[in-house]
Amino acid sequence: MIMESAALLRHLAVLVLSFAAGLPFPARAEGKSSHPNFIFILSDDLGYNDVSCYGQTQFQTPNLDRMAAEGLRFTSAYAGAPLCAPCRASLLTGLHTGHSPIRQNPIAARGWNRTTQGDPPLPANIPTFAKVFKQAGYDTAIIGKWGMGRPDGAGSPQSIGFDYFFGYETHNDAHDYYPSYLWRDNQKVPLDGKTYSHDLFTKEAFNYIRQHKDHPFFLELAYTIPHVTLNPPSDEPYADKPWPKPDRAYAAMIYRMDADIGKLIALLKELKLEENTLVIFTSDNGPESAGGHKSSFFNSGAPLRGQKNNPYEGGIRIPFIARWPGRVPAGQKTDQPIAFYDMVATSADLAGIPPPANTDGLSFLPTLLGHPKEQKQHEYFYWELAHAKGGFQEIRLGQWKAERLNVSDSKEPVIELYDLQTDLAQEHNVAAEHPDVIKRVEQISSEAHTPNAMFPLTYAECKTAAPKGTPPKPKAGK
Repeated sequence: MIMESAALLRHLAVLVLSFAAGLPFPARAEGKSSHPNFIFILSDDLGYNDVSCYGQTQFQTPNLDRMAAEGLRFTSAYAGAPLCAPCRASLLTGLHTGHSPIRQNPIAARGWNRTTQGDPPLPANIPTFAKVFKQAGYDTAIIGKWGMGRPDGAGSPQSIGFDYFFGYETHNDAHDYYPSYLWRDNQKVPLDGKTYSHDLFTKEAFNYIRQHKDHPFFLELAYTIPHVTLNPPSDEPYADKPWPKPDRAYAAMIYRMDADIGKLIALLKELKLEENTLVIFTSDNGPESAGGHKSSFFNSGAPLRGQKNNPYEGGIRIPFIARWPGRVPAGQKTDQPIAFYDMVATSADLAGIPPPANTDGLSFLPTLLGHPKEQKQHEYFYWELAHAKGGFQEIRLGQWKAERLNVSDSKEPVIELYDLQTDLAQEHNVAAEHPDVIKRVEQISSEAHTPNAMFPLTYAECKTAAPKGTPPKPKAGK
């Protein structure tokens, strides 16, 4: 009896200490891990309005709608950048693009020889999303699109914290949905060139979940839908629609992904994992007009201005849905602003360990768990992108959204200012009416940006020498 009482007191002490430390749950209880599983589903080039619970009416996403009805829908969630590589780097590192080591797509990496070195890699010593979970004792995996380095060299998924990888090596490779090979860890896996890669990723993810159901796991499922090329195995269920073929394909790809997300949720139920698994679905940036498809055809970015690779909200504001039965409030939505670089701090909070010291993010776990009064707030959010539309910086400061344009040109930068509370579409530039806000925007644009020789932002930085130690650009014809 005395021993039982002592055990009970020890267990209560663990609970008290865990909550006192701000942890969502104790790290261990009764000898078994109580950490939740985490599945992060990242679509590619999916617009804010490409999900029917966000407003799409021309096609439907019933499984994502159900996920939102059973969870929390964010209406002010932001990608790390309006472009693939810098966005994914920001997600992984918890750093915004003023600090992240990768700030543009690989083609813009000055001095990097992509013909022999692959994509510029994330450095192995940088804290990441995946390393947080590894530190907490999780099994970790990424399935789908990588593009942060070579699977068999610098910047491999294993060097960044993933135990297991299956998917595409580079961003360019990921344009081919019927590849002749993919990578499993550091080995090439030959394929017949006839199998739709999205289906392989879904099958691999389901197998991974089954194999790891008895131990805490973190899975990043980096789908490539609906990025070009727009050639799914079938245009169903939209084959009879009087739409141009690229637009039928675009909608069919999203339908296919939505159906697989429904199957994933069903698998969690079957394995009795859903009440201990947080599932988040989102997109890496705004929609793109490519492959014969125009983002305006389905109003993919509505009601926002802009799209992928562009300034304004349409390039970075994204759908973001979280589901965790019994923990995340069901059927709710929140306008709490969050950004991809918050995911490292949030993951540390979820796993019950301190976040890395150098993250730009804040944990939004209080918002996820339905405690908005406990949510810490950013003073500002920051993004930059060079060599696109003259180069630009974007800053959200409370209700204000500033667009600092032409920063990579020799011209004087132009600053536009919008009140997102009254002008979400960013149609009315009010910069002239708020000189105090513009002054703060100029301060932030300087303090949030650190120079990066491989990805220079300003005109002055573009005139500096290419980074030392990187191969020269290949000569024409070689």
